[in-house]
Amino acid sequence: MALTQKCLYALRALLELAVRHDQGPLRVSEIATAQDIPPRFLEVIMSELRQGGFVDSRRGKDGGYTLSRETVRIRLGDVIRYVDGSLAPVEKGRVNCPSPDCIFQPTWDAAEAALSEVYDNVTLQDIADRHFHGENTATIDFVI
Repeated sequence: MALTQKCLYALRALLELAVRHDQGPLRVSEIATAQDIPPRFLEVIMSELRQGGFVDSRRGKDGGYTLSRETVRIRLGDVIRYVDGSLAPVEKGRVNCPSPDCIFQPTWDAAEAALSEVYDNVTLQDIADRHFHGENTATIDFVI
């Protein structure tokens, strides 16, 4: 399962909010510049993240986006599922098998469970800690 560019941008935007939380609300343009994300695409992503309950927005001169909950309560798996959908490496019903109980399905299920185990045990705080410890100080890439 490969994460979409949209999902990677969403994760990077959330991380930017996490590492700069002490600066108050951040505008889309600030996040976009810091993370090298196309601003128009980021506007759509931030709106979706707001609808998903990951960020709050404030209008006006001092407006922008903030995280809607603590970084330890935002799991990467939740964000990935919200933005990209299932973690399954193969969509159920997509494999052309001769019977409903496809011989490959247990393997796909095991792969999905393994991905869930990793993504659900990494929080935005874990990634922010890596950033603060200098493990990656340029644009933030996700290597787990």
